[in-house]
Amino acid sequence: MRLKVISRSTDEFTRERSQDLQRVFRNFDPNLRPQEKAVEYVRALNAAKLEKIFARPFVGAMDGHIDAVSCMSKNPNQLKGIFSGSMDGDVRLWDLATRRTVCQFPGHQGAVRGLTVSTDGRILVSCGTDCTVRLWKVPVATLMESDDGSDHSSQPLAVHVWKNAFWGVDHQWDGDLFATAGAQVDIWNHNRSQPVNSFAWGNDTVTSVRFNPGEPNLLATSASDRSISIYDLRLSTPARKVIMRTKTNAIAWNPMEPMNFTAANDDGKCYSYDVRKLNKAKCVHKDHVSSVMDIDYSPTGREFVTGSYDRSVRIFQYNGGHSREMYHTKRMQRVFCVKFSCDASYIISGSDDTNLRLWKAKASEQLGVILPRERKKLEYLEAVKNRYKHLAEVKRIVRHRHLPKPIYKATKQMREMTESERRKEEKRKAHSAPGSIQNKTLRMQRVVTEVE
Repeated sequence: MRLKVISRSTDEFTRERSQDLQRVFRNFDPNLRPQEKAVEYVRALNAAKLEKIFARPFVGAMDGHIDAVSCMSKNPNQLKGIFSGSMDGDVRLWDLATRRTVCQFPGHQGAVRGLTVSTDGRILVSCGTDCTVRLWKVPVATLMESDDGSDHSSQPLAVHVWKNAFWGVDHQWDGDLFATAGAQVDIWNHNRSQPVNSFAWGNDTVTSVRFNPGEPNLLATSASDRSISIYDLRLSTPARKVIMRTKTNAIAWNPMEPMNFTAANDDGKCYSYDVRKLNKAKCVHKDHVSSVMDIDYSPTGREFVTGSYDRSVRIFQYNGGHSREMYHTKRMQRVFCVKFSCDASYIISGSDDTNLRLWKAKASEQLGVILPRERKKLEYLEAVKNRYKHLAEVKRIVRHRHLPKPIYKATKQMREMTESERRKEEKRKAHSAPGSIQNKTLRMQRVVTEVE
């Protein structure tokens, strides 16, 4: 005679501590839950609504500058330190945790146009319209921990006077060189008072420069002649150049895919390029209604943030055509610089109203310590929402953004203009000889020519 006996290990159902919850055993057979999809859809709908209810992206403002904030830089060795420079020559180091000034770097007589920090996080390089490059010693970590509330000032380690104004600076990701942008591209060493190398391609002003995170000797620049140029320090001549229809204000390399970079353009769009194929953009990111002034990638390489002349900050997926988030306040004016924090949790924006603003990268994210059960719950709701994001009701709630009236009207006007141009092109093609007019995609339309 055979007997079927239910047997289970004591370890599976015995609580380790008296405060632990009783373990619940579940049977995941789909036949036992015929309404599973309907229940999950309602959960996804509720999760999308709750995300909007709890969306509080603004953390706080850092007030201290007395003129417009023109540039910012992160310290690769400090998670909560951020440097900012203003149009009156003031350079400050901020503590993001307390939102207070830690140190000031006085000396510039004009607008500070570029800030960058060395690879080891010990030297700050600043440059501006007063034709000087200044090297500063970054305060040690103990100063960052000080809570005495007093401002500390620092003296420059070196001051290099040059013959032209500077519009940007960037440091190698791995090395001792840094590059300045102005009438030409100059390559400097920390220990030299003169540039060790100079590059020029044309007579127009270079407005921004960025080193490649994967190849230390490769850098990209944008100039006032609407060009984007690629330089290699191992060559005596520039490598490649692409000329667009409108000017590029800033460039950011993808830290996880160093062959790709994104350009912030004057036409309100951002263009992602593969450096190996510059005749066509990989992706066009559009939502801004005015010039995009600055751009910065997240350390994960999956997102980037942009600041625009239309007084808004937007977050894009690296391969998404439209922004996933848009931040604005009534008091925020034209945004000149934006940065992702080193842990990709926060965004810092500097604007024309002399303030730095701290935002959450995820608007509805809970600040503080999250318990493991809470985290699992949030991850489950996010997974359910992604599973049903293609359905109309969920998509409508997730995509909805409250836009300021000027941006809403400008977006509507740009949509009408784009539709009018499309109809005009269709009529021109219909009344022309077959094959005489070739359609160009948006990714190719903005490129005028490529020079090698």
